Amino acid sequence: RCRTCGLRLEGGAAQYGACLREAPPLDVCLCAVDYAYPWSGCIARLKFQGEPGTASTLAALLHDTPGVGDVLDQAHHVLPMPLAPVRLRERGFNQALELARRLAPAKADGQLLLRIRETPPQVARSAAERSRNVRGAFAVDPLRVHRVEGRNMLLVDDVMTSGASLFAAARALRTAGARHVGALVLARTPLPD
Repeated sequence: RCRTCGLRLEGGAAQYGACLREAPPLDVCLCAVDYAYPWSGCIARLKFQGEPGTASTLAALLHDTPGVGDVLDQAHHVLPMPLAPVRLRERGFNQALELARRLAPAKADGQLLLRIRETPPQVARSAAERSRNVRGAFAVDPLRVHRVEGRNMLLVDDVMTSGASLFAAARALRTAGARHVGALVLARTPLPD
């Protein structure tokens, strides 16, 4: 997989060509599986069928991904991708926070990175539209910026499609002074064949 965007690579390459041309704002992005059968169904049960208990099994799968243990050890804070308030009320929990708490209970912080702007759903949007949609949607809690300055931050999310949301969150952390920003993603949507 590409070390900065999580896409599956062929032929032993270490980085996806687009990431070489224009580096993502993530220093590292580790991903466990492609967003496909059977994992897409497991993630849907976690997110949409009110089964947050499946987060333990999915977090174990992510934790067993090569390199994840080292990245977790080096992180000062493990930050779940914030949900929009409407989605949080609908689901009753943030699936990324459930994963983060199981991956690093002592480092998980669901209040440091905030979603400051409601955005329409990303589904059915092009990569460029997704990027515009989430621009400026995230920020570090202004009263806690000192916890980010010069530190290693690690974002956690369940699914990465285009990377727009994770990249926007990473930019917010960099603006707040983060030294290193990585991401752990359970599943990555593969490129179309």
